[in-house]
Amino acid sequence: MPSSEISGPAEAALASLTSSQVSFLQSLPKAELHAHLNGSIPISILEDLAHEFISSQGNALDLTESTEMLKAIERFKRGHELKEILDFFGLFPMIYKLTSTPDALRRVTKAVLSDFLDGDRPQCTYLELRTGPRKTDAMSREEYMRAVLEEVERYDEDKVGLIMTLDRRTGPDFWEECLDIALKMKNEGRRLLGVDLAGDPTKSDVALFDTFFAEARKAGLGITLHIAETLENTPEETLQLLSYRPDRLGHATFLNQEAMQIVMKDNAPIEICLTSNLLCKTATDLDNHHIQQYLKCNHPVAICTDDTLPFRTNLLAEYALLFAARPLGLGLSEDEVRRVAEMSMESRFVELLKVKDTSKS
Repeated sequence: MPSSEISGPAEAALASLTSSQVSFLQSLPKAELHAHLNGSIPISILEDLAHEFISSQGNALDLTESTEMLKAIERFKRGHELKEILDFFGLFPMIYKLTSTPDALRRVTKAVLSDFLDGDRPQCTYLELRTGPRKTDAMSREEYMRAVLEEVERYDEDKVGLIMTLDRRTGPDFWEECLDIALKMKNEGRRLLGVDLAGDPTKSDVALFDTFFAEARKAGLGITLHIAETLENTPEETLQLLSYRPDRLGHATFLNQEAMQIVMKDNAPIEICLTSNLLCKTATDLDNHHIQQYLKCNHPVAICTDDTLPFRTNLLAEYALLFAARPLGLGLSEDEVRRVAEMSMESRFVELLKVKDTSKS
């Protein structure tokens, strides 16, 4: 992502660094472990798809719909202001419409992978990209996953893997179908590394997911969960999710003392998305960000982008938020930032599951 497409806290932190400091951050081997496919599409690709979609529909497309689509693109280009985390989920219907065919899906997947992994100064050394299987008029959920995997597997396995995301807002029939697809992909030896639970954090009874995660774990898939994202997520829900023995946790913003003790005991790495938390207003500022409690006790964390498109950031800029002097960043030392980058590499599913296999033998 060009620097012109970064804005807000990330842009300010990155702009405050010297060229040698930026070079240091770029030189660090680092893993991006919490990047959503549809939220990380380069704006230029999305804009092209929108114009092509409008052109292909011709008179069949309602003028209001085409106008709203182009307005949505412009909001993404300017930077969309969020009043709360739930505003975030209203940004995606237009993206889903533009990525509803296998060809469009392969195209955006290729662009996202290239954005993270290609070039002289790639954003990361290793990427675990995540997406949920969507059924459209043009493809089944299985065909969706196969289209994404086609692009993922063009890269070496030490560069990228895929995580299947389960949407909290959908029902048991959907979850059962997703489990069947995940197990089928795993048995075929495809590069599906793990499963995730995401979506509107205020929806669904998470106790319903017990079978899904038990079967996924039995098949050797890693488990990561979006957990305790809002104050509306109850302690009981958090404990239920922790009972699924996740290998990693997404956000983990509002853990109470009991949940924190479990997480510390299990040594489950936390996927930290600084800009995402700031813009969704689940963290008021960096000084009060929950990363502080994990850094103090040397608990493993992985710095991630979440969704580069709406949050107008990239992984380099997220690391700048660690490295920049206060108040623009956390003011960590080179050694401290280096250790965070090392922890991200150690938190890859391939590493976490290797440790668990060793402990069983």
